[in-house]
Order: sequence, then C-alpha cells, then structure tokens
Amino acid sequence: MKTFNVIGCGRVGQTLAALLHLHTQVQVQDLYSRSFSSAEQAAQLVGAGQPVSDLVHMRPADVWLLSVPDAQVAAAAQALAEAQGAKLAGSIVCHNSGFLSAAVLQPLQALGCQVASAHPVLNFASPQTGVRQFAGTPCGLEGDAPALAWLHTALTAIGGRCFEIASADKPLYHAAAVFSSNFTVVLQGIAQDAWRSAGVPSELMRPLTEALLKSTVDNVLAMGPAQALTGPAARGDTAVVQAQGEVVKRWHVPAGEVYKTLSALAAQLKREGHTRG
Repeated sequence: MKTFNVIGCGRVGQTLAALLHLHTQVQVQDLYSRSFSSAEQAAQLVGAGQPVSDLVHMRPADVWLLSVPDAQVAAAAQALAEAQGAKLAGSIVCHNSGFLSAAVLQPLQALGCQVASAHPVLNFASPQTGVRQFAGTPCGLEGDAPALAWLHTALTAIGGRCFEIASADKPLYHAAAVFSSNFTVVLQGIAQDAWRSAGVPSELMRPLTEALLKSTVDNVLAMGPAQALTGPAARGDTAVVQAQGEVVKRWHVPAGEVYKTLSALAAQLKREGHTRG
C-alpha cells in the first residue's frame, strides 16, 4: 500500500484522503495546510494522518496530493520542491485543478516525480457530502503515464469513473463544468431574487425552486438539452423575450444582459436540436 501525503486540507483534499483511506488504497501519512487547525480537522475526518506545521517536516511518501486553489498550485509545487528536494524522486504528485494541466508541477517533475492532474467532477459542498456523494463521480485525468495508471486504479476503487483528457483541452473542459454546476447556482440566486422582488411568499421559494430544478434535471437527463428546453425563446416567441428582457434589465442590469444572451443561445439550441432531429 502506498504512503500518502496531502498538502491543502480543504474540502476536496479531505474527501479524497478519507475515501482513499476508507477503501484501503493508501496509508495516509502527513497532512499539511496553511492553517494547522485545518490539518487537524482533516486528520479527524479521515481517521488517519499526522497534522504537520511545515513542509520540511513531512515524511517521504509514494504519493503526494496538492489539493490547493488553482492560483496556489504553482507556488505549492515550488515550495514542496524546495522543502523536500531529492527525497521526492520517484514519487507520484498530482493536483486537483480542472483548469491547470500537470505541466504546472514541472519543478517536481524535474526532481524525478511522476506528475498528473485528477479532477473529480463533483460539487464538494463539504467533505461529509463529498464522501457520501462520490460514488459514480467522473474524474478527468491528465499527465504522466505511471501517475495516470495509479490514479485510475485508486480513484476507480473509491467509486470514480475515470477518463483521460488532453492537456490542451483542460481549460474548455473545466469551463464546461463551470457552466454545468457553478453557473446553475448563480442562476438560481438570480431567480430567487427575482421571485422575491416580484412578491412571491418566502415559504414558497423552496417549493418553486425544487419543482423546477428537479423536473428540468430529469428532462435533460432523459431527453438531452435541446429536447428538454422550454420557455419563450424555445417557442420562438420573440416579442415576449424582448419585452421580458427589458423588464429584467430595468430590475437588474447585469441580469438583463444574461437574460438576453441566454435567450439567444436557447433559440439557437432549439434550432440546432430540430436540425439534428
């Protein structure tokens, strides 16, 4: 069983460490985070691992996970290279960014590490929900072949559905995940603000959201986006789209621009769906 160190004990790092430990894929060894209390919380959630206060105190490991925000991956890789040096040779090092490729880990690759990126396509609202919901999660992999082979085996063992993606395609791949998940949440925020402004009772906000979201998700999964699309733009009701767009713009200018753009894309999606059909 491979020894396993984690740098960055946030929601993703905690979830993966907990699952890999639970499914006996690794021996969780050292846990480091900028906040020592986060490393302590990770050890408690995982049920294994030793919180450490400095990278130089981390023991050599077979696998290192850099589970830090995208903007910090390069700095974390450089800091690890400087703190551990030649002791890293032969190790597997991976990060979780959906946007960045494994090339950002070049300082570690230069020391003889096998590097990769592994991006689980899941909304990690908390480590607890991540552990419960992970089974069946698609995981986009990219990087050096030996690292990919280990990641494929380990992530499949904890319930992941692994696929490989070209390094050059990662930004577009990640943008798709942002559209699918993050922007869905933003649109729900806009919708709820609009309902509130329109005088919908607060006690009906959840039933409205739940009914529309559930039926929409069910229809998209069953029929695909083009066939599941409804509403004035999909019907070609341009007069309603234009008038409604003006109302939204007067209420909230950025939301009005979003409404205009998405209405145009909705009409295009419906046309293309009919053409393909």
